[in-house]
Amino acid sequence: QVQLVESGGGLVQAGGSLRLSCAASGRTFSNGAMGWFRQAPGKEREFVAAIACGGGRTFYADSVKGRFTISRDNAKNTVYLQMNNLKPDDTAVYLCAARRPYYCAGSSRDYDYDYWGQGTQVTVSS
Repeated sequence: QVQLVESGGGLVQAGGSLRLSCAASGRTFSNGAMGWFRQAPGKEREFVAAIACGGGRTFYADSVKGRFTISRDNAKNTVYLQMNNLKPDDTAVYLCAARRPYYCAGSSRDYDYDYWGQGTQVTVSS
């Protein structure tokens, strides 16, 4: 079983920055792709960013491209989401997700992920 714990959320003004972390335990972290999703009140969960096993390939939702950066430190079993130039529309619960072992390609589809964290709240004020 894989456990994912997110941290780093909070309240920030528009134009500010936050860095989210997702600590994984319960398996060899480097064996699977990782992703970040978000869900705002009354809206469906949406893809934010994904990163392959080795960290060499990343991709992003158009809405965050150029502002957010996903990265991973396999030695620390942690994936990060650096969020810059935050906007009120970025307000949501941010969830970390992991694919099963040996599925190394990142994906924008939430059903491709087998493990999910509880989420961390990000609120951006205008």
